[in-house]
Amino acid sequence: MDLFPREPAATPQAAPDAPLAERMRPRRLEEFAGQAHLLGPGGPLGPLLAAKGKLPSCIFWGPPGSGKTTLARLLCERAGLRFAAISAVLSGVKDLRDEIARAEEERRRGVRTALFIDEIHRFNKAQQDALLPCVERGTVVLLGATTENPSFEVIPALRSRSRIFTLAPLDEAAIASIVRRALDDRERGLGERDLGIAPDALALIARIAQGDARRALGLLESAAERAERTIEREHVAAAFESRLPDYDKGGEAHYDVISAFIKSLRGSDPDAAVYWLARMLDGGEEPRFVLRRLLIFASEDVGNADPNGLVVAVAAAEAFDRVGLPEGRLILSQATTYLACAPKSNASLRAISSASAAASEHGALPVPLHLRNAPTELLRELGYAKGYRYPHDEPSHFVREQYLPDALVGTRFYEPSDQGEEATIAARQRARWSGPDDGSGER
Repeated sequence: MDLFPREPAATPQAAPDAPLAERMRPRRLEEFAGQAHLLGPGGPLGPLLAAKGKLPSCIFWGPPGSGKTTLARLLCERAGLRFAAISAVLSGVKDLRDEIARAEEERRRGVRTALFIDEIHRFNKAQQDALLPCVERGTVVLLGATTENPSFEVIPALRSRSRIFTLAPLDEAAIASIVRRALDDRERGLGERDLGIAPDALALIARIAQGDARRALGLLESAAERAERTIEREHVAAAFESRLPDYDKGGEAHYDVISAFIKSLRGSDPDAAVYWLARMLDGGEEPRFVLRRLLIFASEDVGNADPNGLVVAVAAAEAFDRVGLPEGRLILSQATTYLACAPKSNASLRAISSASAAASEHGALPVPLHLRNAPTELLRELGYAKGYRYPHDEPSHFVREQYLPDALVGTRFYEPSDQGEEATIAARQRARWSGPDDGSGER
């Protein structure tokens, strides 16, 4: 099966049953709303639009729905290049090589290819490195789209070979013009219904959209289904309430979903945990953010009840950097389900919290003399390290010694739970520290 069929540079016509946002994708620059700082007089894209047949590699950085994909396609069309598109979420190195091979074949026929990579930041370093030779040779013109800062998410070698353009969220005036065009367009939009829209309804859509044209058109389409002749404010409000909140990495849904993910892990429910994981990944969450949370969870909520939990989380982070997406989803799923099913203990969290509170309350208590470092004869004469007993000199490799400052003797910070491996740890510690000390390190 051909996963990446050849596409002409011209913007393809969306199917009649496609979502309104897809049907209304601009086909000409004249239809493109917003980004005046790029497209207006004196804007940096002006020379590219005027230079027919020429297009440098470009990276478009901006929030969702700001026009990155559409702008890339329209620039490609102006330059007369063949347009090929892949998604970094769904594609790997093999897919890249296949598309590059197609570009080389087309180049021999005199046709240049622009390779558009959506969410290019989702490619790991190895995948981005695979692009370098074909960009350097001119086999493809790279057009990348990213919602993340390319200074951190795109390798320097690709950045240095590309023009970087920053797109801004669309303002409410631009959103309103997009909505009106969709209402008036009889071929692709809702024009056949002759719907009107109340000013307060239009203003509400523009405000809710938060600069995202796709969100605005999705909301308009849903509100139009509720209206007969005029879209009123209540239609928009009802449509907004009925729509599943988009997973916005900087918005409320981001914090709600990651909260549900962590609480499902803590609650030992692997089914719920992997569901919320899928919601995050499908919503465009940066996988390394999830991996960081898994690393924290492995110590905070699993801890020594299953020390392998941290090993699994660390291995998952390292493995993901080697594999990337889409196969990296398997690694995240394995780590998530392992940690969800592991025995739980927050004893390590309670230990460091209690110790920090004690350090804050008592200030900088002096280190007992027998525990101090004594690198010089003078310090040894002052009693540093005097009386220290080396545990490995004892039969059980243990000495019942005072290791805390005098003011904290007898304080317990780490109290192992009865879960998993911590039950064994608790028993071992009781054996070590209970009963009389005969100086041998044994009970």
